[in-house]
Amino acid sequence: MQLRHVRTLLAPQDGTARVTCMAWSASSARFAVCTAERVVLLYDEQGERRDKFSTKPADAKYGRKSYVVKGMAFSPDSTKLAIGQTDNIVYVYRIGEEWGDKKVICNKFIQTSAVTCLLWPAENVIVFGLAEGKVRLANTKNNKSSTIYGTDSYVVSLTSNVSGRGILSGHADGTIVRFFFDDEGSGESQGKLVVHPCPPYALAWASNSIVAAGCDKKIVAYGKEGSVIQTFDYSRDSSEKEFTTAATSPSGQSIVIGSYDRLRVLNWSPRRSAWEEGKPKEIAHLYTITALAWKRDGSRICAGTLCGGVEQFDCCLRRTIYKNKFEITYVGPSQVIVKNLSTGTRLVLKSQYGYEIDEVKILGKDRYLVAHTSDTLLLGDISSNKLSEVAWKGSGGNEKFFFDNENVCMIFNAGELTLVEYGSNDILGSVRTEFVNPHLVSVRINERQQRGMDENKKLAYLIDIKTIATVDLVGGYNAGTISHDSKIDWLELNETGHKLLFRDKKMRLQLYDIESSTKTTILNYCSYVQWVPGSDVVVAQNRSSLCIWYNIDAPERVTMFPLKGEIVGLERSDGKTEVIVSEGVNTVSYTLDEGLIEFGTAIDDGDYHRATAFLETLEMSTETEAMWKTLSRLALEARQLHIAERCFAALGNMAKARFLHETNVIADQAAQEHGGDGTDHYLVRARLAMLDKNYKLAEMIFLEQNATEEAMDMYRELHMWDECIVVAKAKGHPMLEKLRRNYYQWLLDTQQEEKAGEVQEGQGDYLAAVSLYLQAGLPAKAARLAMDRDELLTSADVIDRISTALIRGELYEQAGDLFERVGNPRKALECYGKGNAFLKAVELARLAFPAEVVKLEEAWGDHLVQQKQLDAAINHYIEARCSVKAIEAALGARQWKKAIYILDLQDKQTAAQYYLKIAQHYAALQEYQVAEELYIKGGQTKDAIDMYTQAGLWEQAHKLALKCMSQEDVSVLYITQAQEMERQGKYKEAERLYITVNEPDLAITMYKKCKMYDEMVCLVAKYHKDLLGDTHMHLGKELEAEGRLQEAEYHYLEAKDWKSTVNMYRVNDMWEEAYRVAKAHGGANSHKHVAYLWAKSLGGEAAVKLLSKFGLLEMAIDHATDTGVFEFAFELARLSMKQKMPDIHLKYAMFLEDEGKFEEAEGEFIKAGKPKEAVLMFVHNQNWDAAQRVAEAHDPDSVADVLVGQAQFAFEQREFQKAEAFLLRAQRPELAIKYYKEAGMWSEALRICKEYMPSRLGELQEECGREAGKKGSSGAEGLLEQAREWEQSGEYARAVDCYLKVRDPSSSVLVEKCLLKAAELAMKFLDQSQSMEVTRTVASQLVAMKKYSMAAELYLNLDLTREAINALIEGEEWSKAKHMAKEFDPRSEEYVDQRYKEYLKKQGKVDSLVGIDVMAALDIYAKQKQWEKCLEVAAKQSYQVLHKYVALYATQLICEGSWDKALRLYVHHGAPANPQNFNIYKRLFVEMVNAPGMNCAEAYSSWADLRDMLLSLCENLVKSSEANTLAHEEFERMLLISHYCATRSATQGLKQLDTMAAQLSISLLRHTDLLPADKAFYEAGIAAKAVSWENMAFVFLNRFLDLSDAIEEGNLDSLDHSDFQRTDIPFEVPLPAHQHVPEEQREEARDWVLTMSMDQRLEQALPQDERNTYEASLVAAGTGVHSLPCLLTGYPVLRNKIELRPGREVKKDVWYKFVMAVKTSHSPAGQDVIEFLQRWCGGLPSTSFSFQ
Repeated sequence: MQLRHVRTLLAPQDGTARVTCMAWSASSARFAVCTAERVVLLYDEQGERRDKFSTKPADAKYGRKSYVVKGMAFSPDSTKLAIGQTDNIVYVYRIGEEWGDKKVICNKFIQTSAVTCLLWPAENVIVFGLAEGKVRLANTKNNKSSTIYGTDSYVVSLTSNVSGRGILSGHADGTIVRFFFDDEGSGESQGKLVVHPCPPYALAWASNSIVAAGCDKKIVAYGKEGSVIQTFDYSRDSSEKEFTTAATSPSGQSIVIGSYDRLRVLNWSPRRSAWEEGKPKEIAHLYTITALAWKRDGSRICAGTLCGGVEQFDCCLRRTIYKNKFEITYVGPSQVIVKNLSTGTRLVLKSQYGYEIDEVKILGKDRYLVAHTSDTLLLGDISSNKLSEVAWKGSGGNEKFFFDNENVCMIFNAGELTLVEYGSNDILGSVRTEFVNPHLVSVRINERQQRGMDENKKLAYLIDIKTIATVDLVGGYNAGTISHDSKIDWLELNETGHKLLFRDKKMRLQLYDIESSTKTTILNYCSYVQWVPGSDVVVAQNRSSLCIWYNIDAPERVTMFPLKGEIVGLERSDGKTEVIVSEGVNTVSYTLDEGLIEFGTAIDDGDYHRATAFLETLEMSTETEAMWKTLSRLALEARQLHIAERCFAALGNMAKARFLHETNVIADQAAQEHGGDGTDHYLVRARLAMLDKNYKLAEMIFLEQNATEEAMDMYRELHMWDECIVVAKAKGHPMLEKLRRNYYQWLLDTQQEEKAGEVQEGQGDYLAAVSLYLQAGLPAKAARLAMDRDELLTSADVIDRISTALIRGELYEQAGDLFERVGNPRKALECYGKGNAFLKAVELARLAFPAEVVKLEEAWGDHLVQQKQLDAAINHYIEARCSVKAIEAALGARQWKKAIYILDLQDKQTAAQYYLKIAQHYAALQEYQVAEELYIKGGQTKDAIDMYTQAGLWEQAHKLALKCMSQEDVSVLYITQAQEMERQGKYKEAERLYITVNEPDLAITMYKKCKMYDEMVCLVAKYHKDLLGDTHMHLGKELEAEGRLQEAEYHYLEAKDWKSTVNMYRVNDMWEEAYRVAKAHGGANSHKHVAYLWAKSLGGEAAVKLLSKFGLLEMAIDHATDTGVFEFAFELARLSMKQKMPDIHLKYAMFLEDEGKFEEAEGEFIKAGKPKEAVLMFVHNQNWDAAQRVAEAHDPDSVADVLVGQAQFAFEQREFQKAEAFLLRAQRPELAIKYYKEAGMWSEALRICKEYMPSRLGELQEECGREAGKKGSSGAEGLLEQAREWEQSGEYARAVDCYLKVRDPSSSVLVEKCLLKAAELAMKFLDQSQSMEVTRTVASQLVAMKKYSMAAELYLNLDLTREAINALIEGEEWSKAKHMAKEFDPRSEEYVDQRYKEYLKKQGKVDSLVGIDVMAALDIYAKQKQWEKCLEVAAKQSYQVLHKYVALYATQLICEGSWDKALRLYVHHGAPANPQNFNIYKRLFVEMVNAPGMNCAEAYSSWADLRDMLLSLCENLVKSSEANTLAHEEFERMLLISHYCATRSATQGLKQLDTMAAQLSISLLRHTDLLPADKAFYEAGIAAKAVSWENMAFVFLNRFLDLSDAIEEGNLDSLDHSDFQRTDIPFEVPLPAHQHVPEEQREEARDWVLTMSMDQRLEQALPQDERNTYEASLVAAGTGVHSLPCLLTGYPVLRNKIELRPGREVKKDVWYKFVMAVKTSHSPAGQDVIEFLQRWCGGLPSTSFSFQ
């Protein structure tokens, strides 16, 4: 804390003018200063001086300067000021509550010595010290003073602790004395506490210690028992003077000590448990501080000085503005001031335990404070100024606070509800609950005082959603628990906490009386309920009724008024109680009968006279009657008999009224005689007991007074003869016998034969008693009496009468007892059997009829089973040898062991089914061994395996499974469990399961996924040795990628892939490791290669040194050269081996040659001294100029080689002359001859030989002859020459053969000529058969050569017309083929046409096919999906053909999801009434209504298309054989639905028609058997909501949510149809296959419905019209009359209709509204709707406008 100067309240004077004392009022609103002139100045909170008054001397004769004021203090209520003076007196001034009020001395206390200091710690208690050393107390109430304690030393200072319950006094001898008015349980000592080294003028009592200071310049802090805990020594500081005064902050956490020009500040540190010195406030020329006063809220401190100045300082830690509404000032760690900036009111929030306050929050409509400390929670109500601090361990700020109750704060944290009452520092109560909605918790705290009850604090809350608990918070016990059958959504206690109202989800309102624990349903469908404040009157709403219970003790008495709207609130003020009702736009108030409400209050107050007077003003009604009854009961309890008499008279109960009147007369007489009210008179008390039907008490009262006759008369009047006789007998009354006779006669007269019989039996007349019992119809009593009396048993007549009566009354057991008693066992057995008295029957049968015992035992068992006593029936079935029944009874009774015992004795077939049931039981008990045995006995081993599986006992399951399951099933079972183990991290167990079913691969995969590579490798080594290497490789790569190189090395080496290891280390620049691995694991030269790569990475001298070190330098150069790393090779050679340079140049040249860099290669070849290689390079690449240039410059010997190369290239290019010239220049004629020979140019070869090599001419000529001979038999030229020779010689057959043999792929013309020549020769010179054969051969070869016309001509020459046609067909020369067929073979025309069709089909040339076969062409169009062409062609055919292909196209479009295109198809081409098309039309309708996004204005064109198509269909149906069929009716409905949807889209585009759009959506609900129900209800609900029809919206959206849930569940069984009873909305609708409304919109609808369900105004019902029927229903609920729907809204047309045609109507007002809207908006959609209606209805009513 630091001090900041705020202002100077009183300016200092030039000389000494000591401010003797100062004081702040407890309210912090006033500040008083006493000046040196003994004048008290009064300041307001802001520091403005508002008033002043002068003090008075004890005796005026001594003058005004005869005293000094030494002490001053305000009273706790701030209206009085006590002033202690040195003239031995204490004055108390009443200064008033307002500024300027007259100042009056109201108390004065004269003392024996001067007053030195003064405190006012508590109400009426002023403490002051005297110069003589006494500390005294002045009581302002009795105006007396007394000594608290006395010392011998002057009192220099007085201070109190923070609470004001203890005081400290400092004395001139240094003594400090402590005194407690109340030690508050601290146990601290009283009396002399410590002796300070000097007089403690500055004395302060903080929360944790006592601080004293004085003239020795030391500040000493003492512990609670006087030990020194800290000392601040300023004696060595020359600037410091003595300490004169001290003040403690109201929180006790800070102390300010005044001295010369300085204020020192000490702050308590809770963490260190020590005082810490703050920065001192030093003000030059302030002079000595003589007085200090700390404002009670801790925010300001004022200092008075020796020169008369008063300075004000701000001493807050920090100050913040909260929400621009509140100023929060932290004046200490544990004290905060909260100030309302708008009103100026302030509240001081303070931790009573001194804990540091964390952040302060203002919640609950800015009314409530919440703050945390380390161990407590502070709460405050700003309006009532009530503060609480309760123990509260930190919970991370997760608490939720509820401020709905003005008296108590509800805190919810971690499932616990805690209640804190404002103003109380203890937690009121704490309960466990998950339901903290303010509607589900009700707290009542002393809200209405009751007689005899000081504290009344009750809580009601939900334990679970269906259970309420009530708690008495005063006693801390559970007052009751209420279980309910439905979810509870609202509850509230009445103000006295005796009754509880709650409502469930079914809208039922329940009343629970806590005292009697009775629950009553008082209202169904309750949408609003509230207790009337200050009473037990209840107001509720049921649909359209206001319900009021003026007397909740009679819940059946309810007053009801009709309502038009929804109740929104309840107001009670100025003697009036009003129910506020919202009727749409208007708000109306209904005034309740205040008198009836007041009656309840009077009853609670016990003022029965006022209640009676009030009731007498009322007319009798059901409510009034209930009140009279309540008052009568309470008046009797209070013995206010006159009031009770008046009540019964008002109720018309004249008997009780008269009885009470007589009682009142007796009471009045007794009162006159004995005094009092007379109700203690014995007759009055007895009569009241009689009135209460407590006759024994009345008897006791009479007998106490020895009034036997009165007691007997009472019983006689009441016909209570037995009690009367008892009294007479007890008192020995002489009329006893007469009484008995009279009693008997009275019984007979009143036909009470039973009672008369008992009387006779008591008197010993048994026969008469039996007769009376039988007469009374009580044969059992008669039988009992007969069996008790042997004399009656001997009378056969008596026995016969009794037994007949017993049997007639079906009392068979008693009849059996009687027959057995008289020795008739057969009849006894028969009766026992009829009466199901089997025990007696069996016992009798064992003695008399042993053969019938078994039969009886079975019957007994059957009877016990019927009585559900299965346990007892088992033994009887066993006795009867009925094993199956015994087993079933044992199972039913859950006697499993007994059932097993019985089953073990049965055959297997009988027992099997029962073993299964018992096994299931033992499995449920986890007794698996027993269950397994039973499953096996029952032949259900599979079930036993399933049992072990579900229990996780896999070993047992596997053991058993192997016996009965296939290996596949066992594997599936184990793999599933292993995967579960894997998910749980139990890898070893999972591995064991995988291995068990021979699935090691799955275990390997698991370990791989978990990166458990060692286990993975172990399994691979064990089960897949062949894959071990691959596995190691794969792991190595993974580990390398993860940077785990050492592990990767291990796996690479295990995989025998040292190269990957080396490469890994290379990549990571770890050459030593790479070299190590290569040397250890690689081949002989591998380490050398690594060393080379290492050196290459180093480069320069370092590389040379490294390679030299390993002796690999020359090898490295060679390797670099061989691998094309020439720069490195050159670098190494240049630095170390220059002799290697030519070799490197040569290899580099070769490399450049291979790379195509010939110019660079040329230079390198020359540098290597190999110019010939350069020449050859250029020759090879045919760069003759370069070759010539290099050869001439560097190697003249190579020039000839260049010329030969050029010649060879020229020959290849067939440039023979050029080649010949080059070779001759190179002087190589032999090569020219060779090349000509190879080219077959023998003449040229011979010419060259002749010219340049004549010696070889003969040899060449011989070779030429041989070659010609060879070619004569095989070469084309040779064959041709030979053919010509045969032809010239007349050998035509041979010539033909030669011509036919000619084959020259390079010249098809030659071959063609030869073939034709062969055919020509054959026809001219060969016989017919040979000619035919040759011609066929030639023709077929011409066809193969695609010379079809020539082939056809040849065939035609031989009259082979069909072959000629086929040739033309094969050549696709159709016109020639057709012409030929027509001219030469007309029968083949059809053949040509057929082949042409097949050709067109095969080629897909449909356009050409159309002219030949339209249907085939259409089929091909359809197959090729050329639908536009198909329909275009089909349209030119018949209507039927067109619609065949329209249907096919539409079907395809629907399958592809393009239903909109299919719809446009039918809109364009019309919709024929073909039954085979009906499914397409229906599918189009279904697709349309299921499509999303169709409920909008933009969808109009689509709906209009569907509507127009269906209109076309329906018009066609009327003309067809399908007219008036079920299909026709269905399509008419679809047309109507489509029209509604189209009209809805049209109206959605016009704002003024939004109600019509909503009505159309609602009307569509009657067609939910054709529409998707969830979508229809959603759209109807949203539309109703949009036009504020909230009731309908709520009902429809609620239905939509139910349907949505049903779709999720897959059935509609759970749907509740109650909201749609008596409407035409169908219940039986198809369950939609999927949700039509997206999840987001469903959640929005759910949230809205939930919100509205909490709205009391909402009525969950559909609106009704004048028919008392749902307004949109076409069928009247009461009469069944069917109305026509309006074609524009779908609502029923009841009146004011326009008939468009019979059966089609619109409402007149709707029609004109629609037409006007269309006219004003020029809506194209609206115009189209009107035009459609004109088409559909054949005309419209005349309108005076057009759309133009």
